[in-house]
Amino acid sequence: MTPQAKLIFTSSLILGTTITISSNHWITAWAGLEINTLAILPLIAKSHHPRAIEAATKYFLTQATASALLLFSAMMNAWYTGQWDITQLTHPTACLILTSALAMKLGLAPFHFWFPEVLQGSPLTTALLLSTLMKFPPMTLLFMTSPSLNPTLLTYMAILSTALGGWMGLNQTQIRKILAFSSISHLGWMAIIVSYHPKLTLLNFYLYSLITATVFLTLNTIKTSKLSTLMTTWTKTPALSTMLLLTLLSLAGLPPFTGFLPKWLIIQELTKQSMAPAATMISLLSLLSLFFYLRLAYCATITLPPHTTNHMKQWHASKPTSSAIAILTTTSTMLLPISPLILTTV
Repeated sequence: MTPQAKLIFTSSLILGTTITISSNHWITAWAGLEINTLAILPLIAKSHHPRAIEAATKYFLTQATASALLLFSAMMNAWYTGQWDITQLTHPTACLILTSALAMKLGLAPFHFWFPEVLQGSPLTTALLLSTLMKFPPMTLLFMTSPSLNPTLLTYMAILSTALGGWMGLNQTQIRKILAFSSISHLGWMAIIVSYHPKLTLLNFYLYSLITATVFLTLNTIKTSKLSTLMTTWTKTPALSTMLLLTLLSLAGLPPFTGFLPKWLIIQELTKQSMAPAATMISLLSLLSLFFYLRLAYCATITLPPHTTNHMKQWHASKPTSSAIAILTTTSTMLLPISPLILTTV
């Protein structure tokens, strides 16, 4: 892909995201989402591999269906209430259809099946965009319409997401698929709290994006996409592998890392809302995903790989670690001590 084409697609992604997050009218929000979808498709399919083409096709069909549902819910609400404002979504059927549309856009269970397949067929940098930037516009719409949505439905979908994200990630060997199920699991944490404390959802999303960006950029630097090749990275880049270990533990939500902060705040808020059983259930289900984070972390820092691993030997030369990875790793692991400062913004 030529640099000019990359520039056009990247600019379109930024434009589409900006249009959606700054709009008050449903039509402009929908137009921004469409620009985003059309801009990411060439980035998914740029390798021309059959799996990449398949991933781009699946992504297009899912996003087109979700956009049609979103437009349908907006038109239904406008038909009954005369309102095109995003925050004025009041018709119950329109709210239900919108919940389905945003769940499909985000990859929230039970509309999550497309996400691991699309991520597996994409390059690591595009997979990073799909996991973070592409989820920002629908997350903004979820934030803006949260007072209108059904909290019970969102709670059930959130618990299902956390359960499926944990269970389905257990037996994976492809790192991109593991991170896709990790994303589905994290979306459950964001969805369960959005009706009660929407700002916590955004905080969780920002921190999740930060930590996931660190993991993807590290994997991109060491050119790894399978567990079997991850086992051989310690001998080449021990410092980077150690940082990957810490970042994965942060992504799992273990103290004293950054990833513990949103989980702690969400459990605290759910308890305040007399939802202790839901908080207990989602906490226990996140232990499933903790298993595959620990598996990834173990593979990243294992010093003597087994000689039976079925993988191609790589050259020892790797790209120098960028300062962006150093900064991202620091923020991904060390923000918990300044949590009182972060809480002033929530």
